[in-house]
Amino acid sequence: METRNGLSLLRLLPETGRTHQLRVHMAAVGCPLAGDWLYGTEDPDFIARPALHSYRMALTHPITGRPLELFAPLPEDMARLLPIPSDAEVQN
Repeated sequence: METRNGLSLLRLLPETGRTHQLRVHMAAVGCPLAGDWLYGTEDPDFIARPALHSYRMALTHPITGRPLELFAPLPEDMARLLPIPSDAEVQN
């Protein structure tokens, strides 16, 4: 979606709920997440945690059965790394 300073902003869609699925896959293809001390490289001056964020989550309400769609803004530490895309760009 966006690239700057050797970093890329990607839209990743997990296939399963397996632990570390996205982190492991990105490291396996030679593109570890920024700040990923377990599968990539750690640089606490750059970002102190793996740069992985769930922007959108869709689920079914457990009581009403209605679909829910939740959105979360990009955290400040990650927003400093790359330009923030518009909502329309993220949803495409």
